[in-house]
Amino acid sequence: MTTKVFTGGRIRQAEYDSASRQLDLHWENGSVLAYKHVPEEVFRRLCSAPNPATYWEDRIAEEYPKGTPRSGGKPSGGGKTLGDLFGDE
Repeated sequence: MTTKVFTGGRIRQAEYDSASRQLDLHWENGSVLAYKHVPEEVFRRLCSAPNPATYWEDRIAEEYPKGTPRSGGKPSGGGKTLGDLFGDE
């Protein structure tokens, strides 16, 4: 699986599995959207796009069927939630 971390914008991380051709997109709000049957070239173009969220809107969102994310609703990478910082009360 190939992972690309974005430092700015709405998409924080993209994970691509070339065997299943699934693309998981981790968003700044903690949600994860998965897309099936995505060609590897589309993933490469997403990673090199000046604005990945715009590329997603134009080339991925309506073109590929949605799938089930491989991970939970939180992006991997050690990001803390408010519950992690202040406790869940």
